[in-house]
Amino acid sequence: MLFKEFSHYLEKIEGISSRLEMTYLLAELFKKLNEKEIDKAVYLLQGQLKPQHYGIVLGLGERYVINAISLSTGYSKEEVEKEYNKIGDLGKVAELLIKDKKQFPLYREEMSIERVYETLYKIAVSEGEGSQTKKIRYLAELFNNSSPLEGRYIARIVLGRLRLGIGDATMLDALSFVATESKELREHIERAYTLCSDLGYVAKLFFENKESIYRFKIEVGNPIRPALAERVGDAGEIFERLGKCALEYKYDGFRMQIHKRGEQVFIFSRKLDRIEHMFPDVVEEVKKLKPKEIIFEGEALAFNEEKNRFYSFQETMHRRRKYGIEETQKSYPLYVYVFDVLYVDGKDFTLVPFKERREELEKIFPSGKLKRSHLKIADSLGEIREFFEESIRKGLEGIMAKDLNAPYKAGKRGFSWIKLKKGYEESVDTIDGVVVGYYFGKGSRAKFGFGGLLVAVYNEDRDRFETIAKVGSGFTEEEMKMFKTRLEKIKSEAPFRALYYKEEPDVWVIPTYVVEIAYDEITLSPIHTCYEEENNGKGFALRFPRFIRLREDKDIYEATTSKEIAEMYRLKKGVKQ
Repeated sequence: MLFKEFSHYLEKIEGISSRLEMTYLLAELFKKLNEKEIDKAVYLLQGQLKPQHYGIVLGLGERYVINAISLSTGYSKEEVEKEYNKIGDLGKVAELLIKDKKQFPLYREEMSIERVYETLYKIAVSEGEGSQTKKIRYLAELFNNSSPLEGRYIARIVLGRLRLGIGDATMLDALSFVATESKELREHIERAYTLCSDLGYVAKLFFENKESIYRFKIEVGNPIRPALAERVGDAGEIFERLGKCALEYKYDGFRMQIHKRGEQVFIFSRKLDRIEHMFPDVVEEVKKLKPKEIIFEGEALAFNEEKNRFYSFQETMHRRRKYGIEETQKSYPLYVYVFDVLYVDGKDFTLVPFKERREELEKIFPSGKLKRSHLKIADSLGEIREFFEESIRKGLEGIMAKDLNAPYKAGKRGFSWIKLKKGYEESVDTIDGVVVGYYFGKGSRAKFGFGGLLVAVYNEDRDRFETIAKVGSGFTEEEMKMFKTRLEKIKSEAPFRALYYKEEPDVWVIPTYVVEIAYDEITLSPIHTCYEEENNGKGFALRFPRFIRLREDKDIYEATTSKEIAEMYRLKKGVKQ
């Protein structure tokens, strides 16, 4: 397919708000692609060149794009910048200036999706001496061969600002529609995706041979999308839902998925970044394990040997750094509390009940720095309450309860895993929200240019984000400076396409960061949109929200969901379903 035709589809998608219409249009696009193009089209629609764990990051700075537009159109950099300041979208600037070029190349050829993708890939991997010049030249070459519309989307793609608002859920539906004109195959395609976290690869396999989706297998080195827990308000609901169950401490560390193949070790964060280079001590411990191939999950916590206590989450996060690793390794020695086994020497353990996975875990992890998570089997409500109180006394967050008979639900949130935190039983609770905009500071905050955040939660059913709070308190001066600097780099002239909102911030941003927010109560509001359409036109909002911390370990799609907010409101109000 020519990139020109692909760009026309992008433009059509940009003009659609209905998820169902978007699904039909994507399916129409996919049907026109062949097995050599489909993976590249999927990656571009996701705004990337490869999944997160490959570490291939395209996002260029505005300076590169301005230089490339200037080089290809004949306008000076100052003229390009002037248009950018006026329009606020370098994609639209590229479109405008390509349409009215001052200079033309001697030769121009139409570009395929593959050609554009391969050039963008060259840009992403160029490094070393002269790489900056190369990147600008490659990008200018793309602009030289672009129509105005192609220029718009090439500029947005390289800046990481495609903003079509297409979530993975919509693309999974569209892939199913290609084969069946329905969502009939969605579950099978999604299962394959959750086992490798690479939607382009799954789409390619699906196009080559649809039967391969049914036979899809786990591969060491390809991260499995993590299972997610639901929350409840008290121990009573855990027992009501699960009865006899497994209980574990809820550690306030960062989640790791660890893969081993022979001497090769991969460690993935919960956002599926490769991070093994940051944890040489953990890598050495993993190499000692008996299985030749294994995939397991654990919660990493830094431990203070002198005081015989765990460091806080913020202190533990010092271990996630690219430099000074030896020093931090000594200052913050890590323990990894292993809580699940997903694959061992050819056997897929995601399909077996939790109790069998735990039995396997206990055979493999007897001691050392890779410790088994503390576990108790509870037969009664009293035992659940007692275990919860014990965890709080130890200074931990709370507990996890797990269905003994449930398989591992990769990429899914469900009541086979349930979390109960200390805050849930008190007047103060917390959620994880996605930053979608920010406000300028007033009064004493004016000097920081930052006065607060507009925060949203994720509606899984509608594949969109919905606002829930304007957060203006809880920030230190350093945090205000940090947010201003970071958010300035991802500001947008328009709201994210997959955001449903009424409240508008001073500056929109591309959803990138997850923040933990404390609040006193969930209320109904005409201003915010969380679960509004399921709640008689009034959205849920947080009363007295305040910033607790930045959750750099979480992806935006791991934020609290609209459905969770509705459930928390029901629990606090004592509303019966």
